[in-house]
Order: sequence, then structure tokens, then C-alpha cells
Amino acid sequence: MNWKSVRRFGVVVLASIGLAACGINSVPAAEENAKAKWADVQAAFQARANLIPNLAEVAQGAAEQERGILTDVVEARAKATSIQLSADDLNDPAKMAEFQAAQGQLGQGIGRLLANFEAYPQLQSIANYQMLQSQLEGSENKIRIAIKDYNEAVRQYNTTIRTFPDTIGANIIHGAEPMVPYEAVTPGAEVAPELDMTPNSSTQAE
Repeated sequence: MNWKSVRRFGVVVLASIGLAACGINSVPAAEENAKAKWADVQAAFQARANLIPNLAEVAQGAAEQERGILTDVVEARAKATSIQLSADDLNDPAKMAEFQAAQGQLGQGIGRLLANFEAYPQLQSIANYQMLQSQLEGSENKIRIAIKDYNEAVRQYNTTIRTFPDTIGANIIHGAEPMVPYEAVTPGAEVAPELDMTPNSSTQAE
């Protein structure tokens, strides 16, 4: 290998390093990671939605008030599952807000329904209902973890496209835009509800 070839090789290597340092690889890598984490969030929400028909089935014998809440939950599920947020929409705050609101409404409805059902010993004694409570609790925990992981991936991506030298490639080559983190609609909504498996004291006294 002559000196001219060595110099040409060195230029290619330096150019490759320079391009990599300008976000050519790091920006799309961070973007794909965030999109993958968003897929986990969607899967977690879908798993919760899949439990709603089972919840409705075991709760058919509840009082009128609880049937009304159950109807609200079923309607909220229909709305939540109809709003789809693709990976290409993660830069749109309005679409994210719509998705968050629908999922938040469903989560709150489930919490209200389960809180009311705790007053029914006959419902609490049904093995399928107890199993469903456990599954719902697990789904809420998975949602919380998936959202946390997604928000961390978004933070890393947004930091990458805003900091030098990655911001050069982000703006000139990729035209990258910040992604929107997932925020709880109401304070504490991202925390899994605590499901009490025992009837309350007022019911026991009767």
C-alpha cells in the first residue's frame, strides 16, 4: 500500500468518524429505540383493554350503580382502543394528548369500578374475579414500567438531537423533531392502583 492509498484511507476513516459524531448514526438509533419503547406502551395498554370484557362478564350481578360504572368503562375502552398513535405521531403533542386523555379516562373508570366492587362479598368470593383483579393490577404495573422506559428513551432522543455535535446531523440531514413524553392526565394516574381483596368493614358489620 503506497502513501497515497494510506492517506486516502485515513481521509475516509476520519470522514466516517466525523459523520458519526454529527449524529448520522446516533440520531436514528435513538429514534428507533424510542419507537420500540412506544410499542411496549401500546402493548401494555392493549393488554389492559383485553381484560375489560372478562371484567364485564364476572360483574353482571352487581348493583345498578356499579352497572352504570361498568357501562362507562366499556365505553371508555371503546374510545381508548379506537385512538391509535403510531410511531410517526410521537412528535405531535395534540395527538399524544388525545391518546393520554382516552387512556386516563379508562384507567380512572377501572379504578372506580373496582373500588365499588369491594363492597360485594359475593363478588369477592368468585375465583375468576379474584384472578381478574390480580391481572388488572399486573397490567397497571406493566403500563407504569413501559411508560417510564418510553419517557427515558424520549429524553435520550431529545437530548441527542439538541446537543452538539449530534444536532448537526439531526437538523441538516434528518430534520429531526423532539418527541413527546407520556404524562399522566391526572396526578398519580401512572401509579398502579392498590386492589384490596377483602370486603370493607361496613359490609362485614351487616
